[in-house]
Amino acid sequence: MAYNSKTGGDDMKLTALAGGRHKAPLRPLPAMDLPFLVLVLTLVGFGLVMLGSASGAVALYRRGDAFAYLRPQLLYAAMGIAGLWLASRVDYHIFHKLAWPLLGISLVLLAVVLFPPEYNGCKRWLVLPGVGTLQPSEIAKFAVVLVFSHIISLNHDRMRSFAVGVLPFVLVLGVVAALMLLEPHLSGTLLILGIGAVLMFVGGTGLRWFVLAGVAAIGAAVVVMPDLVPYAADRLRSWQDPFADPLGDGHQTIQSLYAIGSGGATGLGLGNSRQKHLFVPEPQNDFIFSIVCEELGFVGACAVVLLFVLLLWRGITIAAHAPDRFGALLVVGFTVQVALQAVLNVAVVTNTIPNTGISLPFFSSGGTSLMMLLGEMGIVLSVSRGET
Repeated sequence: MAYNSKTGGDDMKLTALAGGRHKAPLRPLPAMDLPFLVLVLTLVGFGLVMLGSASGAVALYRRGDAFAYLRPQLLYAAMGIAGLWLASRVDYHIFHKLAWPLLGISLVLLAVVLFPPEYNGCKRWLVLPGVGTLQPSEIAKFAVVLVFSHIISLNHDRMRSFAVGVLPFVLVLGVVAALMLLEPHLSGTLLILGIGAVLMFVGGTGLRWFVLAGVAAIGAAVVVMPDLVPYAADRLRSWQDPFADPLGDGHQTIQSLYAIGSGGATGLGLGNSRQKHLFVPEPQNDFIFSIVCEELGFVGACAVVLLFVLLLWRGITIAAHAPDRFGALLVVGFTVQVALQAVLNVAVVTNTIPNTGISLPFFSSGGTSLMMLLGEMGIVLSVSRGET
């Protein structure tokens, strides 16, 4: 029997279509933004290397295991990267529906965390038996970005009015800030207020409301801060002159400045920090940037700062090309969060601002922070795919 190429080809197509009904392939997605992904993975890798170097001595002293901080961070990084991949493939519009429920969950967790015993003078972590610890403030940052983006994208043409462009945001920020100050968590509060202000500004809130809100915030801080955050005055005095109390409030800042100064231009070499040997109290966490400066010098410090600057620039580029307002606001919120947190951490470590106890994104030890950050970066990559 002669073979008809045309008929045979049609039969093959029909067979393929029939088979496709039973086993449909994964829906192809547009390519994600590769430069942004490379920047994120570079920060994660760089952060793990520096955490391993900075935390070894203090981990050995406190826990008898030089890898006590690095080992779980590697696991969190692996889970976070898996979460990034999944988030990059999920349609980000789903967060329209999840915004308010996630904010509600974060508020419940911020309230629950106030009841367990204090750790290091504050109540910021929930202990999950057999799992580790959970920091509700990290979930609150995520939820605030979602809710603000949701509200603004639905009401962008009415953002100059007080009822739409100011009131709902002030209420959300007020509740979140009050709960976080009760922990107390001053740095997290400042970060969330900063993220909220940026999203409101980008979303179109009138400038006059920012002036009024700034005056009100300063007045509220003067009235309530001494009671809610009693250590704030001590931190301010220590910032002005850390050498006035070198064995007390000024100790951490002084040791950090010693580490930065001893690094010079090119540093002492990876792993050769002296200040991480129990001089800098938290080399694996808030003050890891000082160890970067000591081991890698001015060059290494500039490399870290440059990576964060490039991440912010690439994020803004993705936001500018986002398919809709909601996606653009999500990208702005998440990338500004990373950049602002990095700026605050570097400013604290260099004594440019008072010590607020804020971590360096992707570098400092902390599983909740790292996984939430990577999940957020996955959402940015989802927006970068350009699907509406």
